[in-house]
Amino acid sequence: MIWEVFRQERPGEYHAHCGNVHAPDRELARQFAAIQHGRRKPTNSLWVVPRDEIGEIDAEDVAFGGTTDKSYRWATTYSTAGADASEVAESEDDQADAEQRRGES
Repeated sequence: MIWEVFRQERPGEYHAHCGNVHAPDRELARQFAAIQHGRRKPTNSLWVVPRDEIGEIDAEDVAFGGTTDKSYRWATTYSTAGADASEVAESEDDQADAEQRRGES
């Protein structure tokens, strides 16, 4: 049976896949994982999981995505021509004035 091994280097970090071990039961898989993957680098903990228990979702199963254009998060993306954007224009003017004053000193 194949067991996948995930390693955490320091407390609080994510576990990352570091390889697998072949073992007939959970206890031997844990021992093999500790020997093969836990002693090579600093290790805080190991997760040892049967490969059959790991589920996969790929692009054929579901459409991943969403918008990759996140420019809507920035005020500078919006047009300052409208009356609704007057605060943005004032803020940009204030920033330009501050940069100019910094350059003069």
